[in-house]
Amino acid sequence: MYGAEIASAPRPFHPGNVHEDSVLGVIPARLQSQRLPRKPLQQLAGRTLIEWVWRRVSSFQILEQCVVATDSPEVVAECEHFGATAVLTSAAHPSGTDRVAEVAALPRYAGARVIVNIQGDEPFVTLAQVAGAVAQVRAGFDVGTVATPVRTLTAWQSPDVVKVVRREDGGALYFTRAPVPYRRDGAPSELALGGEDYLRHIGVYAYTPASLARWVALPAHPLEELERLEQLRALAAGLTIGVGVVAEAAGGVDTAEDARQAEARLLALAATPDTGSGPS
Repeated sequence: MYGAEIASAPRPFHPGNVHEDSVLGVIPARLQSQRLPRKPLQQLAGRTLIEWVWRRVSSFQILEQCVVATDSPEVVAECEHFGATAVLTSAAHPSGTDRVAEVAALPRYAGARVIVNIQGDEPFVTLAQVAGAVAQVRAGFDVGTVATPVRTLTAWQSPDVVKVVRREDGGALYFTRAPVPYRRDGAPSELALGGEDYLRHIGVYAYTPASLARWVALPAHPLEELERLEQLRALAAGLTIGVGVVAEAAGGVDTAEDARQAEARLLALAATPDTGSGPS
C-alpha cells in the first residue's frame, strides 16, 4: 500500500505545537533513470548515493524531519539498512514534486508548515541552499528556491544549465535553458557572469502545503513542455517563486561520469582532516 511502507518509525509532528520552524525535508528518489539506471543505489565511496544525500540532509538543523520518497521497495530496504525513514510512493508519479506531495499529504506530516524538496541525486547540497529556499517561503512567496551566479560563458550558453531572471523583489520572472539575460552588444564579461544578473538555478524547492498541493493539481503548461522545466507550470499559473542567491553549488549526479567525479570528491574529502563523515 502506497504511503504505508516505512523504513524506520517516523517522529510525528504535533499539530498543537506547530510553529514557523516546522519544516519537513523530502528526498524524492526514483529507482530508474534514463542516463544512470538504478541511480539511488549507485555505490560511491562505500555508500549508496541515496545514503550520502540522506546523511547530508538529515544533519541540517533547519529540518524537523527528513524522509525519502521512492517508488522502489529496494530503495526502501536500503534506507532501512542505514536508518533513514522512507515512504513507498506511487510508481505512477510523473515527477519528484508529485512524489513529495504524496508524502506531505500523509496525516503523520500534517504539522509541517514548510515542505522542502531536495533532489535524491545531490550529495553536495548545502544548508545554505535549503535555508535560502525556506527563507523565500517565510518571506511570503508561494514557493522558494535558490540560484548561484553562472560564472562562465560555457555555462551561460549551455541548455543543460537552467537560468533564472528575477524581479526587483527576488521573485522569478522566468526560468529557461536559453542564455539570459541576453546581452545585445556582445557576450557578457566574466565579471558580469559572476554577479546576480546572470544566475544558474539550483533545484532545491520549498513550498507551503497549499502551494505544493496547488502545483501538483495544475495541468502541464505549454512553456513547461517546450523547455522541459516543471517550475514554469507553477509560474505560468500565478504562483510566486522567490529566488534566493547563494555563493556556489556543486553539480548533481546525472551520469556515470558525474558519479565518478562525485566519488573522487567524496574520497578526497574523507582523506582531509576534520571533514567529518561527509562533504562540506
